[in-house]
Amino acid sequence: MISHQLCEQRYFEDFQLGERFNIPSRTMTDALFAAFQMASGDNHPVHYDVEYCRALGMPHMLAHGFQVLIQSAAGAGMFPHMVEASLKAFIEQSSRFLKPVYVGDTLYPSLEVAEMTAGNTTGVLVMRSEIKNQRSETVMDGLQKYLLRKRPN
Repeated sequence: MISHQLCEQRYFEDFQLGERFNIPSRTMTDALFAAFQMASGDNHPVHYDVEYCRALGMPHMLAHGFQVLIQSAAGAGMFPHMVEASLKAFIEQSSRFLKPVYVGDTLYPSLEVAEMTAGNTTGVLVMRSEIKNQRSETVMDGLQKYLLRKRPN
């Protein structure tokens, strides 16, 4: 098998509280809204009808909460490449939606190590997820939990 790793492998004990992992930014376009509608099956007009939204006083279509949440997917950044050898499971996720996101907003997601709970051979790495918009307003925050192996002896 060919080794084609993007970065050095890390295990549970290699992480530190406060360590931050930025995820590439993304501008929310009409195409992303359409793709999310197709994938989710959500057909409420607040997410897909500009005139409906404007009649409600919104500047454009409103992003669905899950559409915002998926911008914090660790797979879009370097974290999953770092833990290819140690990741056992993505075990939990929670989120709070704090501000609206509209077509045209640019989102800046990040993950930060918030808690580490060690076991015998594994540990739970809790990452605080945060998404800011182009005005540096936090539009979503939450937690993601990963079960990682400890470094083999």
